[in-house]
Amino acid sequence: MTIPESDLRSPGRRVRDEQIASEPPLAPPELPLDAESSPLETYLLRSERHALAVAGIVENGLVRPLDPAVKLAEHPRVIIVASAAT
Repeated sequence: MTIPESDLRSPGRRVRDEQIASEPPLAPPELPLDAESSPLETYLLRSERHALAVAGIVENGLVRPLDPAVKLAEHPRVIIVASAAT
């Protein structure tokens, strides 16, 4: 069981985090019933942004890269790959 830690975020950051968390979820895309599936790579190639793998930590629902030189876009899409909790 994890031990809760004190919240060290600034008041401004706390307000921003709550604002992001309160945004409504995106609606599922409207696809025709006969739409063909395609691999994720096909979608990523159409995007101006490209996939980037970085090591990071998830804290309070937010992703923080371990390398301070890594800068993420304003609303990045992330895929979290986690190991078993120890």
